[in-house]
Amino acid sequence: MITPLDIENKEFKRGLRGYKEDEVDDFLDEIKEDFEKIYKENIELRDKINMLSDQISKYKGIEETLKNTLVVAQSTAEEVSVNASKKAQIIVEDSELRARKIIEEANNQVIHIMKEYEQVRKEFKLFKSRFKSMLGEQIKTIDEIFEEMPDSSAE
Repeated sequence: MITPLDIENKEFKRGLRGYKEDEVDDFLDEIKEDFEKIYKENIELRDKINMLSDQISKYKGIEETLKNTLVVAQSTAEEVSVNASKKAQIIVEDSELRARKIIEEANNQVIHIMKEYEQVRKEFKLFKSRFKSMLGEQIKTIDEIFEEMPDSSAE
């Protein structure tokens, strides 16, 4: 690539009917100044491009990190959701099991109470029957005693 220094140091061979040397030198000076500006601007733009490329690389790295983080966060959220669902299912199943056990125990208590009631009812019936029989025998005995006694009203 030609540099401004190359333009400044360039020497042309002289010909027989060549251009005027002063005009060529002036024109070359103008070209050198413009080229120098463009050359510096080009260097600045390259630096800027390099800096921006570095920033783009940096931002791409950040973007990749964010993507990975989001993927991890999403999978973690899904995992938490699945675990919560499993835990909820276990709690529901455990509660249903406990409820069934409580109902079964209550039913067993009702059956036990009904058996006790039936036993008491039978015992009461038996007692009532025996008591009636005993009272009947007592009345019979009293009647026999009174029959054996002499009639006091006859005297």
